[in-house]
Amino acid sequence: MKLSRKRILSFTAIFLFLIVLIFTAVYLKNVADYKRSVKETTFSNLDISNVPDGVYAGEYDVDFVYAKVEVTVQNGVITNIDILEHKNGRGSRAEVVVDRIIEEQKIDVDAVSGATNSSTVIKKAVENALTGENRE
Repeated sequence: MKLSRKRILSFTAIFLFLIVLIFTAVYLKNVADYKRSVKETTFSNLDISNVPDGVYAGEYDVDFVYAKVEVTVQNGVITNIDILEHKNGRGSRAEVVVDRIIEEQKIDVDAVSGATNSSTVIKKAVENALTGENRE
């Protein structure tokens, strides 16, 4: 039985549509997981004055946004935060959140408007550095 050209094109179109549908569903699930991960991110009430002097590395990853930082503590004070890596969408503006952390000497500072998710990820990377989570 010979398949007509029209029938082959129809099967191909249906197959391609199903592939696109599957990829779209997977992508939407990943986005939902990412948003949930950011929303569920919490911060401890870390007393920075109890952190020993040193340079600490930490990271935090929620798939679509990732940050790796290096935090310097001297005499119980955060003196410097270097962002070693920051994978983000449009959240590069969030990088100024490290200035707020240094200024206020606490991790859970206000997020940068328009870059809330990236701000959260950077802050959590700083906390992970100081608490030993995900330390290198």
